[in-house]
Amino acid sequence: MPLEQHMLTPLVVDFPFEWNYIRSIIYVSLYVSLTAVALSTLFSLPIALFVGFKDFRGKTLVTSIINTGMGFPSVVVGLVVLFAVSNQGPLGSFDLVFTTEAMIMSQFVLAAPVITGVSLAAVSSVEQNVRDAAYAMGGTKLDVAFVTIKEARYGIATAVLAGFGRAISEVGSVLIVGGNIASSDGTSVTRTITTAIQLEARQGRFETAMLLGAVLVVLVLLVNAIVVRLGSDDGGYR
Repeated sequence: MPLEQHMLTPLVVDFPFEWNYIRSIIYVSLYVSLTAVALSTLFSLPIALFVGFKDFRGKTLVTSIINTGMGFPSVVVGLVVLFAVSNQGPLGSFDLVFTTEAMIMSQFVLAAPVITGVSLAAVSSVEQNVRDAAYAMGGTKLDVAFVTIKEARYGIATAVLAGFGRAISEVGSVLIVGGNIASSDGTSVTRTITTAIQLEARQGRFETAMLLGAVLVVLVLLVNAIVVRLGSDDGGYR
């Protein structure tokens, strides 16, 4: 038997469903991460605008809490979410243990502070005279918010990218709350790209691990290109 064929045989024997396996892992990863980031953005952006616009007692404390949240240990987040969805937790009746919904919750908790913190920095960098000009032209608070978002769009796009990077590269929390489960036919149930890479590398299936690693890098680069394009100074138009 030729050396090349001999080297490929274990992979073929162990994984007759490899492409279905890889496709399902990519799907679960994108579904969980994109959903978590979308929800985090909807939650985080109003908070960033409010904290950026308003002067109130405790603003420095709130900002510090947001910045601290950007460094939350992922395994601690996983443990907290696992407790929340367990039978003893407040969400135990929803039977969310080892589901994609629990994974979305953990990634939401991880991504939200990142998106909030970076968006807050972008909003705060918008000069006050821009807001004053919007008010002077008869704009409402909502109009001023839209003007601020437009001025800070590159920073906000960067915030979303950072949140996506934190979510899709996560291992610890999704492993705890998701369980890294795949069905007998190779279809991923809660297995993501990162947890699959860890499993494949530990079991010596380096070809599959490297392929999944390449997919992860391509996804991050693609999202980066899209966000940079949308956040460019010309708004993505020529």
